[in-house]
Amino acid sequence: MLPLIGLILGIILGLILNIPVPINWSKYLGIAVLAALDSAIGGLRASLEMKFNEKLFFTGIFSNTLMAAFIVYMGDKLGVDLYLAAVVAFGVRLFQNLALVRRHYFQKRHWE
Repeated sequence: MLPLIGLILGIILGLILNIPVPINWSKYLGIAVLAALDSAIGGLRASLEMKFNEKLFFTGIFSNTLMAAFIVYMGDKLGVDLYLAAVVAFGVRLFQNLALVRRHYFQKRHWE
């Protein structure tokens, strides 16, 4: 539940603080948000399955974000939209984890 609380708190702070982001950083910010969402939903899933490990969670956030930023940077240097690879990878994982979280709640409440 802690990752979900952090996610909601981060969204609220982001909406309240209204920090301008330069247009050149928009790809990096978008990938960072996707990496964070992927890690948060993955952490929620692991928590529901009683497999949550803080070290794995925090190293996952940082390593995923750094790898995604590196992919975006390399894409910018090569003139290729490599960030789309990270968007697809994070998007697929995010929806898979979300489906598993939903399935967990359904099974827990015997709605299936």
